[in-house]
Amino acid sequence: MTYLKYKGYLGTIEPDLESGALYGKLAFIRDLVTYEAIDLKSLEHEFRASVDGYLEDCKELGKAPDTPCKGSFNVRVGHDLHMAASVVASRENISLNDLARRALSEYIMNHAE
Repeated sequence: MTYLKYKGYLGTIEPDLESGALYGKLAFIRDLVTYEAIDLKSLEHEFRASVDGYLEDCKELGKAPDTPCKGSFNVRVGHDLHMAASVVASRENISLNDLARRALSEYIMNHAE
């Protein structure tokens, strides 16, 4: 999927097949922020306006805006994989977080578009 990007936010691009319009939402945040337009250039403008409006609304409400992908997430891998990863991390004298970070980085490098 291709994303719009602005101020650290990513936005989706989706077609409405019936009307021919485009719409989207901010990706990877809990708050729902949407936008819509009739062409791609207008959609990007509406996306940027939605990000700016969202940040302004959060400021007025005294609320911290959601940020996409804060850098921490839980992964359930099962007992055996958890144990094996812990043993390897210990043997390599690195943390389990470092092992997971390295494994994810390697996977992404080998599967990037």
